[in-house]
Amino acid sequence: MTNPGPSELPEMRASDAERERIAERLRDAVAEGRLDMEEFEERLDAAYKARTQGELEPLVRDLPAPASSHAAAPAEQAGWASRIGKQPTSKGAFSFWGGFYRRGTWTVPRSFTAVTFQGGGDLDLREANFEDREIVIRCVTIMGGMRIVVPPELTVDVTGFGLMGGFDDRATGDGTPGSPRVRITGFALMGGVGVERKRRKADKAGKRELEG
Repeated sequence: MTNPGPSELPEMRASDAERERIAERLRDAVAEGRLDMEEFEERLDAAYKARTQGELEPLVRDLPAPASSHAAAPAEQAGWASRIGKQPTSKGAFSFWGGFYRRGTWTVPRSFTAVTFQGGGDLDLREANFEDREIVIRCVTIMGGMRIVVPPELTVDVTGFGLMGGFDDRATGDGTPGSPRVRITGFALMGGVGVERKRRKADKAGKRELEG
């Protein structure tokens, strides 16, 4: 009996660590504007479902090789450190047949409760500061809707649920080193809560200048 040649051997199985390395490169790519959110979500889903190394490699084939993170990490951590430990702007928001929004450089408290009844709400965390490294945002919407926008660099856990409605958890994922952890939870009845990752306007403008 002869041993199988290289072409006959099964392809090497991917490990959890290898899947996570690919996922991290994809997160870097969306933060840098190399991937839009739809491409990022498709590739990230494929990365976590991949069974072999051959399925992982094409997901980052058109992306630059990762640079050494040893010099970048302290700068990222310093950036987050300047946005954590601030005095909270408010503890919650409520709308009834109307709407509310929090945008710009507002400060998110350790615990923030947002409630809408036949109305809408908009929370934008892209330029926000944070009272602590662990943040909980509780969302309750009844026959209404709520939208939460987070930057690609932020660590986010979405754990809410909906009844005759929806609670979008696609933004769940790790951020860059030093990022606060924001847990978004709650309940949607005949309504919806959508959480999406988007770059800051300043980042988009900078990208356009570089491309111009």
